[in-house]
This record gives sequence, C-alpha cells and structure tokens, in this order.
Amino acid sequence: MPLAASPDMMMDMLHNGTLPVVDGQRITLRSMEEALSAIAHDAAHGMPFSVFTLNLDHLVKRRRDPAFRAAYARARHVTADGWPVAWLAGRGSGLSVDRVTGADMLRPLCEIAAVLDLPVAFVGSTPEVLMEATARLRETASGLKVAARISPPFGFDPDGPAAAHLIEDIRKSGARLCFLALGAPKQELLADRAVSAGVECGFVCVGAAVDFVAGAQKRAPAWMRGTGLEWAWRLLTDPARMAGRYAASASVLARILWEDLTGAGPAHTGGNRP
Repeated sequence: MPLAASPDMMMDMLHNGTLPVVDGQRITLRSMEEALSAIAHDAAHGMPFSVFTLNLDHLVKRRRDPAFRAAYARARHVTADGWPVAWLAGRGSGLSVDRVTGADMLRPLCEIAAVLDLPVAFVGSTPEVLMEATARLRETASGLKVAARISPPFGFDPDGPAAAHLIEDIRKSGARLCFLALGAPKQELLADRAVSAGVECGFVCVGAAVDFVAGAQKRAPAWMRGTGLEWAWRLLTDPARMAGRYAASASVLARILWEDLTGAGPAHTGGNRP
C-alpha cells in the first residue's frame, strides 16, 4: 500500500511549520488517503500512537481543559473532523484540507487491518453493539481479527484504576489498532494514557462510529454530510444534548475568527494554547 506521506515526511512538515494549524493545534493529516496510509504504516510497525479528529466541540474543550489540550498536543495524528475545522485549517495555511472523520475511517481501517493481518480491538458502547458492529464490519473486511471487545461501565474514568486494567487488557490482546468509542474527552484521555504507557497499538478515536455501523444510532444522510449540514441532523434528532454544545461551538468559531483577525489568538507554532 503506497504511503501518501511517511511519518518522517510528516515530521519534517511539522518542524518546517508547513502543517495547517487551527487555534494552536496542528492538523497532521490533510486527507483520507494520508490518514489511512499513515495509520496503516504505524500500526504495521507496532508503534504506540493516537489518532484524534478535531472538531469545534473539541476546540471548546481544548480551551477549557488543560489535560485534554495536553493530550491533543501529544497526539501523533490529528485530522479535521467537521467542515468548519477543515475550512479554518485551509484558510489559515493556504493548503487543501479535507474533512476526515472517525466514522468515515472505521470501515476502511478495518479492511486494511484484515489485509495486513493486524488484530483490532473495540472499546465503548455496549457488548451487544460491539458484537453487531464487528459482524457488519466483517462483511467488507473478511478475515478481520478482533482481539478484544470491551464495554466499560457507565461513569468510566480514563484516569482511574479501571482504565489502567483496560489498557493492560489491550496490551495483552495483541491488538495493533484499537477503536475508542467513548466520546470526548474520555476517548482522547484514555488514548493518551495508553500511548504514554507504551502499548504497541494505534488508538483511533471514533466517537459514535461503532453505533452507526451497528445501527444503534442513525447517522445523517450522505447528502447532509456532503453539504456540511450534519450538525443540523444531530440537532434535530437530539436537541436536548446538542443545543448547548452547538451554541458553545458557534461561540468558539466566532472567537477564533476574531482572534485571527486581530492577532490576539494563540501562537501558531505548537499544539498547546498558552
């Protein structure tokens, strides 16, 4: 499988300041091709790494939560999840930046894992959903090896002792890719902890992707995703949960644009916001 950009090439881009930056956070993978190639490369070589998908809600959380911000700064791979983030990244850098979501990466990464004989693990949701999702993923990823399916209890703490045991279970399973479906910030904090522990596995944060595959949640129609209206679908289908989140997201978008205009924003040279 040809690589769109090797890890060494991406590190050169990072050090040369040529990667897009949004609110102080670098976007390291600018397209689906780059994302799949880089993740496959690192997983095949047994590297510990995390993959985060930056959206407006994450930008809100980065500004409020130092631990979440630090986890993002340490992430090896970051994509633009959401049209506003892709637009901000392209606007600020002059580079082409595509929207690459966890939901869109899940199935092709499983297909690649099956071809390369890389065991995978799933963490999140319910046991029933995980079983159904893996069965459906195997429809196009024939021979996919599932090393572990773990459904943490309600209230799972990524910083607690249960998380340490979970990380050891992933290590012992031999998984080379672990899909985390815990939602932000839990999945990113768990991924960062696992990578810091040296688990030779790629931790890919995919949010509701597993529920989408299993049919436990319905994703927005393709035409809404393609026109940047997925947010409207989510607001209409879950207004109680999403209204506050989108208000905060709209506020941070306006603030980022204002800070960029006035030069009051974070320095665009690192992953952390001062």
